[in-house]
Amino acid sequence: MATQAAQHKNGRQEAAHLYDELEERLLARDQEGGSRIYYELLRRSRPLPEIMAEAVRIHAPYTHVPYHQRIDDGFPNFVNNDHCLLSSRAAINLQKMLPEKLAGLPLAQTIWYIPSGLDIWNQKILKAPGHYATRGYKMPNATPPAPVVYWPDQEPLRESGPLNERLNNWLTLVERGQVIDAYRTFLGLMEDAEHRKEVLAQLVFAGMIDVQDRMLFNRSYTTGHKAYRARSVVEIGNAVGWDSAHDVIYAGALDIAVGPRWHSVYEMACNVVTIFIEGKEVHAVPQSGTTERERALLSNTGTLNEIETEELIDALIGQHEPAYIEKISSLLLAGKSPRRIIDAIQLAGARVVLETEGPNNFSMPQHTYEYCNTLGWFYDNFAHPQRLKLLYVAGSMVNQAAWNQRDSGWLKSDPINAPSGADRMSGSQIIERLEAALAALDPPAAVAWTRAYRQRRGSLDAGAAACADGGAARQRSAQPGDPAMPLGGLRQEPVPRPRAAAARERAHLGRPSEVRRHLRGEPAIR
Repeated sequence: MATQAAQHKNGRQEAAHLYDELEERLLARDQEGGSRIYYELLRRSRPLPEIMAEAVRIHAPYTHVPYHQRIDDGFPNFVNNDHCLLSSRAAINLQKMLPEKLAGLPLAQTIWYIPSGLDIWNQKILKAPGHYATRGYKMPNATPPAPVVYWPDQEPLRESGPLNERLNNWLTLVERGQVIDAYRTFLGLMEDAEHRKEVLAQLVFAGMIDVQDRMLFNRSYTTGHKAYRARSVVEIGNAVGWDSAHDVIYAGALDIAVGPRWHSVYEMACNVVTIFIEGKEVHAVPQSGTTERERALLSNTGTLNEIETEELIDALIGQHEPAYIEKISSLLLAGKSPRRIIDAIQLAGARVVLETEGPNNFSMPQHTYEYCNTLGWFYDNFAHPQRLKLLYVAGSMVNQAAWNQRDSGWLKSDPINAPSGADRMSGSQIIERLEAALAALDPPAAVAWTRAYRQRRGSLDAGAAACADGGAARQRSAQPGDPAMPLGGLRQEPVPRPRAAAARERAHLGRPSEVRRHLRGEPAIR
């Protein structure tokens, strides 16, 4: 026993030394050196959750920015979001898909990426090397400057009072952009282990409601990244254990209050529930909470049939507001499940991805698709009382993305055709060819074989096709300002049109809008 204890102690000491070296190499932006130490940690059988926790600890102070936007000589510029934490979250799920001997590969990609993701603020102004400065940083042979800590770690601020009151106070601090106060308050909330799930639900909710209210001709986006960062906190915290997750919280929760913050789309969703679900007018009198009817709709269990799904998709990507608002509302009032409506919204987002051409033009379609994916995950894991409203936020994001792509000229109408002879193949034969296309990184072939498989089953599932496309291209969720990722020859399927679009739009524009009818009289929003 004494020998085992000594060996265990020596192992911890050796690991601590290796983690010190890992930190030194990553902060020196030495990708090869950091990777070598990671492989040594694997050879010494250090647990993957432990390595992940240490990697997050190392990058956490250096992946925050003062603000996600700059005004440079009068010109607004987007400041990108951290991807180091997102890469770790992806590694958790990817390693489950691999045999045990290959389970370390996904985290190997994270370790390789971390040196290029530090201090994004200085990268954007070409004062530091990395992923966002590859085109302009001019000191390749000099020792790179040390990354900067813009938001130091903090001690918890412990408040008393009912949980809901404390959660609302934290969200108010977030909305006001009081970054340090919000972070300290969140640390205090997380000490309440009994209510940790409700606290994490509020964290993700705060990310979900923060999306921009326009896209066309904008480059300074709020692309749902705060929701993705919050999701990463939850999944990595679960993986490493919450007793070891302080650095994970520091890496992800602090950023929620960093500006700019965009809550106008969520405000629209709140008013839409009043107008379309409650059938009431919106007044200047402050409102709060949820209604009995809104809560009841969360228990809907009805599924969408094919016609209802296509009509919702058409309203989302083929019509202007408020068509999708009216359609989502009518489905909810008809007893349809919010979770199944999310599935249809994600299919609409997938079709926008499939219609897009040009390697630089996938930013908003991909982020929109990921937002819908995160919303579905949120529904599956949390029972946040305000979650019904997020259907309209997702609908707005998909609708904006569709019209942004269309109005920017980034859509292609060439159809996706199944390969010749696919109709004579078995399902397994088609899958074999799909896997070969994925291995060859051939997006058009992967999408075409996916279509063949779906045709064999009776219909094209745009979501599955989008997944195949993304897997073939290995295309990351590019942010505005990222270096372009090559994408060869993706051909897309046109959006189906159940009715003539021009006639539908004329009819829509010619009738009194439900929104305008309900907002007559006292101004609704001041």
